[in-house]
Amino acid sequence: MFTRKFAASQLNFPYKSAQNAKFNRKKNEMTSRNWSLYLIRQKNNALYCGITTDVPRRFKQHESGIGAKALKGKAPLTLVFHCTAGDRAEASRLEYRVKQLSKQAKERLVIDQPDDLQHYLAAYTLSKCDE
Repeated sequence: MFTRKFAASQLNFPYKSAQNAKFNRKKNEMTSRNWSLYLIRQKNNALYCGITTDVPRRFKQHESGIGAKALKGKAPLTLVFHCTAGDRAEASRLEYRVKQLSKQAKERLVIDQPDDLQHYLAAYTLSKCDE
């Protein structure tokens, strides 16, 4: 049986270029330094914390039911806080630290609206040690 080998450049698969573009966009998002952390208030007054590269897009996804199971059926949702969080790794670390905060501390975060969350959390941790 004869099989002909083709170079990848000889094959024209339009879906491949679309997949590659999507992969490259995701890869760029993962390595970019423009990640954000956000807090969303649910109808039961609970706060949901997440990270993304595009806060308005992600909030619309949450409102339409796409995404986190924790927010499904919890409308109306309100975006109450967001800030830049560096690269993906730093954003994940900040998200973990915020999720470890008490409800009262998260509410204080929403009230204070700090520009530099990392320093804010460091100061909060130090003040907790003094108690």
